[in-house]
Amino acid sequence: MTNHEAVDVAIIGGGGAGLTAAIYAARARRRTVVYEKAVTGGQIGTTDRVDNYPGFPDGVNGFELAERMRRQAEHFGAEMRYVEVNAVLPQPDGTFEIETAEGTDTARAVIATGGADYNHLNVPGETEFTGKGVSYCATCDGAFFKDQEVAVVGGGDAAIDEALFLTRYASRVHVIHRRDELRAGAILQEKAFASPTIDFTWDTTVEAIEGEAEVERLRLRNVKTGREEPMEVAAVFIFIGQTPNSHLLRGLVDMDEGGHAIVDLEMRSSRPGLFVAGDLRSLAARQLISAAGDGATAAITAERYLNHLGG
Repeated sequence: MTNHEAVDVAIIGGGGAGLTAAIYAARARRRTVVYEKAVTGGQIGTTDRVDNYPGFPDGVNGFELAERMRRQAEHFGAEMRYVEVNAVLPQPDGTFEIETAEGTDTARAVIATGGADYNHLNVPGETEFTGKGVSYCATCDGAFFKDQEVAVVGGGDAAIDEALFLTRYASRVHVIHRRDELRAGAILQEKAFASPTIDFTWDTTVEAIEGEAEVERLRLRNVKTGREEPMEVAAVFIFIGQTPNSHLLRGLVDMDEGGHAIVDLEMRSSRPGLFVAGDLRSLAARQLISAAGDGATAAITAERYLNHLGG
């Protein structure tokens, strides 16, 4: 593709939302390009096993599922471009310039599906054991640790909500928080404190995640005393916030306080022709199945938009 070559639908992000949008847009005979800066599938592409996506009763490898979605999109004519988008520039005629390191393309509609990155502890073992006991989604992975002890790191709504979810499976849930009180809402706190399965380790940080092939223990440090001690667990679920990849949208669309794009039920942003789907949008469920649904909705709405424009 050369500079300023026109496409109908530019999809930024090749995760579940982006690939589903590509399937729908390409199947509608629109020239569709997916821009992905890293690996096909986004977060799901690095997940060892997906157990809650419909149609796979025995689970499926995340990368394999992402590859199937990519092949399906390409089957209908979508083009994958593994390059980072540096800027999305609205033009006076209503089109958008998509700037990348390989040049600039012009799109009549844009679907942004850049997702969000989980905030990491950035401690030894975290990267090595991701998918092997380190998780950022209890809904996705909690069932793998039935009758085992697990830890949850964080003290906000997400951390306590996920800790409560984990009590359905784990024999013990250790909530580790760097402060001496939670930030979660009062009702969630009441439920957590009342649970016989949850206990709390206050004023404590995780210094390292250790094990052989999988997570076996955490090395903890008390921030007040400096004392370090191990905690034997089979998994650690990290919930210290997310950072949406919304830098390309700043100044272009309305956003919430967390930096997520505000959209309507049809994935329309405040800027005509620019649609946002998946974890990048406000109030997202942050699940693969909901991201795929968002992508389909965005592509259908983009098709209506292009039909309205004509051509």
